[in-house]
Amino acid sequence: DGRLNTTLTQADFEVRDEGKPQPITLFDNSPQPIRLILMLDVSGSMQGNLPLLRAGAEQLFTRLRPDDVARVGAFGHDVTISPTFTNDPHVLRRALPEGIASDAPTPLWRAIDEAIDAFGEDRDMRRVVLVLSDGKDSGPISFRQRFVSQGEVIERARDSDTMIYAIGMRSRGARPAGGGIGPGGLQAMLTQDLPDPGLARVAEESGGGYTEIRFGQDLAAAFAAVADELHSQYLLGFAPPKRDGKAHEIEVRILNQRGLKARARKEYVAPRG
Repeated sequence: DGRLNTTLTQADFEVRDEGKPQPITLFDNSPQPIRLILMLDVSGSMQGNLPLLRAGAEQLFTRLRPDDVARVGAFGHDVTISPTFTNDPHVLRRALPEGIASDAPTPLWRAIDEAIDAFGEDRDMRRVVLVLSDGKDSGPISFRQRFVSQGEVIERARDSDTMIYAIGMRSRGARPAGGGIGPGGLQAMLTQDLPDPGLARVAEESGGGYTEIRFGQDLAAAFAAVADELHSQYLLGFAPPKRDGKAHEIEVRILNQRGLKARARKEYVAPRG
């Protein structure tokens, strides 16, 4: 019903691997520390959103717990990520973008890909990428840049145990020219200021969440809601029934409870041997 439920027990859950229920061998609902990378869209269409972007990010920083750490990234002409993880809100604020170039593109998938790289090999803490964007992926803008697809991002998030959370916005920059004549052109014109439709799927597949902010809605509240959810999660574990090195579909169900939806990753790669 749109509200977090933090009082469920192990008996309320069922985990299925390739459709078959599995015994839950690990259950924990205590707050877990997070390692967070915040990726902010600074493409040209975000110019009018910059004050909201900064205010929302600052609200997120105030909700970090003492054992959480974060880095701040931005993507437009370049993809940049602050050099170190920290819990200091003053350091994180200084890493926020102060301006947006009007002609900057939206390298959305490359930005998420580089954020996953930035975690390194350390997996002691929950790994989360939180993306704020209002545009559709623009792809590489030079031959030197590697093309990254939506599918690759989903696979990388799965293989690295990284959750993707995303907040989509409508553009508030200068509106580009219309999309041409005919049904296709009309559709392009109506959707040109909407965030990339693939962003919600990337978040869902990785076990994260997606929120879309409309005009007049509070972006700071959306950031705060993500922070609250990250600190109110359930950890469920089971022994892989097959150690075949292949990707397995998994499903988490909530039993005997109405109005509840489990948000969890959709697959994992089983170990070999």
